[in-house]
Amino acid sequence: MIDKATHSIGWIGLGRMGEAMAARLIKAGHGLSVWNRTTSKADPLAKLGAEVVTDKAAMAHCATVFTMVSTTDDLKDILFGAGGVLSGKARPKRVVDMSSISDTGSAEIRKSLEKLGIAYLSAPVSGNAKVAKAGKLLVVASGPKPEYDAVQPLLAALGRAAMYVGEGELSRIWKIAHNTMFGVIIQSLCEITLLAEKAGIPRHVFLESINQSVLGSMYTKYKTPALVNLDFTTTFTPKLLLKDMELGMGAAKALGVVMPTASVTRDSVAALSHQYPGDIDFSVLLLELARSAGMKLESEKVEVSDGLH
Repeated sequence: MIDKATHSIGWIGLGRMGEAMAARLIKAGHGLSVWNRTTSKADPLAKLGAEVVTDKAAMAHCATVFTMVSTTDDLKDILFGAGGVLSGKARPKRVVDMSSISDTGSAEIRKSLEKLGIAYLSAPVSGNAKVAKAGKLLVVASGPKPEYDAVQPLLAALGRAAMYVGEGELSRIWKIAHNTMFGVIIQSLCEITLLAEKAGIPRHVFLESINQSVLGSMYTKYKTPALVNLDFTTTFTPKLLLKDMELGMGAAKALGVVMPTASVTRDSVAALSHQYPGDIDFSVLLLELARSAGMKLESEKVEVSDGLH
């Protein structure tokens, strides 16, 4: 491990998503310097050839710094806090943030970076860590178009496609809308799956039929194994989904958009986050809705495809 980044590309944040995405860049042949608060999480990337940096301020020597963290406050602290990326004299050319944060918080960060002469791209993604590992993420970016054009090959290497949606924080609005729909779909998918099961259709049969119908999607497919076999290995926690649903409701209020379905789902997810505050996937919602229906579920122990391979 070293205390100074020597590659032109830096990556900060190695949670489930960050590690999978950074690995995609390395496997695509890009030299990468990485930093994470818990240094041991960088070990798998070091084995792939990443340079592990122990001082995040030294990441400012990279021309492009990618960030993938949990909250707006985390991003502000990593960039501007004591010992942060920008606490020294070095400055990266651009910061590309791929986190799910608020549009207002992102706008504040943009303003602060631009005052320092640093370009900023907001580039959230569609997909979880499994989707990232399969190379099927969608990246949606906003900010200065020339900056997007400069890093588009890197963004494209992260998944199946990269899209530019406009200036400023428009990609944040896209991500907020996207993850609000995430919540609404899992709520509805769990409800109808239980309806079908209580009537007599096995979950794996019902979900396969949905996946083959006009309603099927990458999302319903990769959630199918969890719902069939009650494997709630974490890809996204109820707490994080609640955060995103609340961002959605906040944006709707600010823009004067009525979202009654999302509002009811937000309350359901809030209840779920209290029942399951720890490290478990939000598809555990199926168990809570089953309990409300007087049902006790068991794993069907059926091998089903997640549609990613």
